[in-house]
Amino acid sequence: MNVATILRNKGNAIETARPDMSVSEACTLLTELGIGSLVVSTDGRQVEGIISERDVIRHLARVGADILDLRISEIMIRDVVTCTSEDNIAHLMETMTEHRIRHLPVVQDGTLIGLVSIGDVVKHRIRETEQEAEALKAYIATG
Repeated sequence: MNVATILRNKGNAIETARPDMSVSEACTLLTELGIGSLVVSTDGRQVEGIISERDVIRHLARVGADILDLRISEIMIRDVVTCTSEDNIAHLMETMTEHRIRHLPVVQDGTLIGLVSIGDVVKHRIRETEQEAEALKAYIATG
């Protein structure tokens, strides 16, 4: 199973935020949408950065409440780890673990086409495992 399969099942909706949006506005958007990160993009196609709940908390602990008035561009992660639609689940798990991240923008030919989260990966890995178990049960039952 690969990223393309995940995107087919969950859809390609991507929530983005402009780099000039305030951190406070980003927090409101994250809360309203019930998501953990926003891809930062001026045009919705090019990945300029990513901001997550963790990034906000990390900066809040260092700087204090004043960060809420800053622009996203001042605290976003600029060196964004991405994946492609061809990447498999094992590669995603390894990448997320190695970089200690929970969200990967999906980029194809330099253009943002989706976003996968650790939750998406776990959900599809569980589905894969269940299908394997059912296939083994069927094989054993038919002897």
